[in-house]
Amino acid sequence: MMRFRSRLAAFTCLGLATVFTAVLASGAAAQTPPEDPAKDLDPRIAPEKIGPAAPAPPLPERVLLPLPPAHRIAEHPRQVPIDEEHWDRAIRALRGGIEYLLADQDARGVWMRHVGARPTRTGPGAANPKAAGATPSAGAPDVVTATEPPSPVSLAVTALAVKALIQADAGAIETPAVRRGLRCILDAAGSDGAFGSGAMTNYVTATVVSALSNVDEFRDTERLQASVRWLQRAQWDDTEGVSPNQDWYGGAGYGRRGRPDLSNTQMTLEALYDAGLSPSEPAFQRALTFLSRTQNLRSTNAAAWASNDGGFVYTPAGNGESMASEYAGEGRYGEQMPEGSPRSLRSYGSMTYAGFKSMLYAGLSPDDERVRAAYEWIRRHWTFEENPGLGGQGLYYYYHSMARALRVGQQHAVIDTDGARHNWREELIDALVTRQQSDGSWVNHEERWLEGEPALVTAYALLALEEALKPVHAVAEVPE
Repeated sequence: MMRFRSRLAAFTCLGLATVFTAVLASGAAAQTPPEDPAKDLDPRIAPEKIGPAAPAPPLPERVLLPLPPAHRIAEHPRQVPIDEEHWDRAIRALRGGIEYLLADQDARGVWMRHVGARPTRTGPGAANPKAAGATPSAGAPDVVTATEPPSPVSLAVTALAVKALIQADAGAIETPAVRRGLRCILDAAGSDGAFGSGAMTNYVTATVVSALSNVDEFRDTERLQASVRWLQRAQWDDTEGVSPNQDWYGGAGYGRRGRPDLSNTQMTLEALYDAGLSPSEPAFQRALTFLSRTQNLRSTNAAAWASNDGGFVYTPAGNGESMASEYAGEGRYGEQMPEGSPRSLRSYGSMTYAGFKSMLYAGLSPDDERVRAAYEWIRRHWTFEENPGLGGQGLYYYYHSMARALRVGQQHAVIDTDGARHNWREELIDALVTRQQSDGSWVNHEERWLEGEPALVTAYALLALEEALKPVHAVAEVPE
């Protein structure tokens, strides 16, 4: 497993000073993808669910290390570019949310044991096409009753909650609540390194890897590395007969049977990033092909549905899907657009932040046109009031993706297209504190993707707050 190492090199990104580390010489990563494989298409893939072949998008001329992951919040407000009032408000909100999670954990150590999920069918004409971003929060599940052992959703939410508890307090690892949660998670481990079973295995395994990466006793162990290897194998590529010229290539989805989507793919890349893998690893570079095909950017995406706004849709697979197109009444596949209008798919907030951070995880330069185009979309659609393109749907998944993306992009402030300057940490803290319930929890009145479940939404809110409170070592003083 390749770890982050090398000397620091300074770059200017998106108008702000950003520090990255070069890991490959110019041109070293720009290798030609393999030709169409001779291997037959995996029988689990329905050929009709793969869109028209198109040339693979360009690989980077060099791969850069992103900001390394941080596994704990700062110990002092001066380590974070926010004022002390916002620090105090965030810490109070964090404590309230943690108290709620501790009270909500069941005796066996898990959260949301009563909830299960299954991905809905996909494709034009599918019944109840609700799937959207990946998981119990932006992903697509219909709620069903669950029996023992814990359902995949319960395992995933338990991993999210455990991660939130550990990031807030290094000593939490020794508490009964965290030990019980870890025990239940580890009891679900498969011999191949995967966690859970069924269609949500990729998502559950990714959340577990991110959680265990925060625990010193598991980091760098064979147990964690086996799960990392499983995630790498779960990516669609030439080993399953998928060519770089096909729209499934480099993506991950609901299990190995479902078509890939950006939400599952970004969860995989986030897990590999949290586990400390270098972006020069093949899994990251294969994913760049899928990420580029998911972006509305004609210079790097040859799909007929692509516009040029720089944002991201849900998936390019099977000729593309967007939850924002569905929300706008144009059909999830753009099939309900007005007669005579060229088919296009709408970008939206949660997937654009997912794409932006994933490109940085994969080592794209901040000067790459794909990164810049995504950032310009973010500047044009700056808001904490909604998930742009989806209204209130997936709002807390959006907050979490946004916080992760802006931290790894090292954007301490964002200047929107009207010229207004935004300290995203302070604005995120304000948005979350305002929405916190009296019992310390958070819940979304838009219940799609299980965001009506306070345990899940509280975990996402805490994780977003923690991204805002992680230390920024370059900031020695609180800004004036």
